[in-house]
Amino acid sequence: MNSLDFVYTGRASRVVFGDGALTHLEREVLALDARRALVICSPEQRETGQDIAARLGARCAGLFDRAVMHVPVELAREALGVARNLEADCAVVVGGGSAIGLGKAIALESDLPILAIPTTYSGSEMTPIYGITDAGLKRTGTDVRVLPKTVIYDPALSASLPVALSVTSGINAIAHAAEGLYARDRNPVTSLMAEEGIRAMAEALRGIVANPADVTARSTGLYGSWLCGTVLGTVGMALHHKLCHTLGGSFDLPHSPTHTVILQHALAYNRNAAPEAMQRIARALGATDAAVGMYEFGKAIGAPLSLKEIGMREDDLERAAEIASANPYWNPQPVDGARIRSLLQDAFDGVPPRMWDV
Repeated sequence: MNSLDFVYTGRASRVVFGDGALTHLEREVLALDARRALVICSPEQRETGQDIAARLGARCAGLFDRAVMHVPVELAREALGVARNLEADCAVVVGGGSAIGLGKAIALESDLPILAIPTTYSGSEMTPIYGITDAGLKRTGTDVRVLPKTVIYDPALSASLPVALSVTSGINAIAHAAEGLYARDRNPVTSLMAEEGIRAMAEALRGIVANPADVTARSTGLYGSWLCGTVLGTVGMALHHKLCHTLGGSFDLPHSPTHTVILQHALAYNRNAAPEAMQRIARALGATDAAVGMYEFGKAIGAPLSLKEIGMREDDLERAAEIASANPYWNPQPVDGARIRSLLQDAFDGVPPRMWDV
């Protein structure tokens, strides 16, 4: 792609970033011209959700604390019914991709504005991308109605995120930026964000593993997730995300750990077809090879390395390869079913990424 021949579409959202930024919550709800906010979180974030509801006081219409991974369509319909019954005029979503995903599912059917308060590094808050799972298949799409209008990043809220979850959430964010570097519609602006996002997130994760209470590392992590999420919301994704959507939606694997295990193998698959992107990823990681560097980085910070250890059954690999290959996303390296099956076997076994023939 000629770097001087591109289209860049900016996404309109307001970002409030900084230690203590949560103190501006009521101001930001009022700025949305909203008066009755439905607070949404997962069961694991119930205490944080209750704190958010208390901060809103009379402006809180209610708390829905049952968000789960991959947004089952039945749960989305139930949450939408609750929002309507409570006459909510906005959704304040606190947590990671599960809670934000549920908020997006509500917005898709109701035009309810979302104010997102991320506590992980998923980056979902910066995208107009939604995903809903129905009958074992995850359907994804893009709609500007689901893009949060306002995002509050407060490092204090991520300080209690366990190290293991921080690692997988952070590598999930890196995956967004990595695929953005070889996206078909990439451009110089998103590529700058992607490389800086990978660099910042890698630095943050090293710091968090060394000292989970390091406020600077936590802040750098949210900064990196903001950049990586912006890339995800601006350009298309490729093979890595298709594989993760398949494994999560059809086999119920945990979202961020799946991204963590698959990324190095997807990079290896695309290595020869996207050399410039691989150079930038390697540089951001301080490595000589993007795929190997990602594998070694994950190993060094204690990330899961195999699908086997996160709950995948070896008997399901064949079916997963068939689903992922049947209707593939655009990818710089053509998607070949037999190669995808081999890739998934490598990921299942947790072996270092292979050197593929051209």
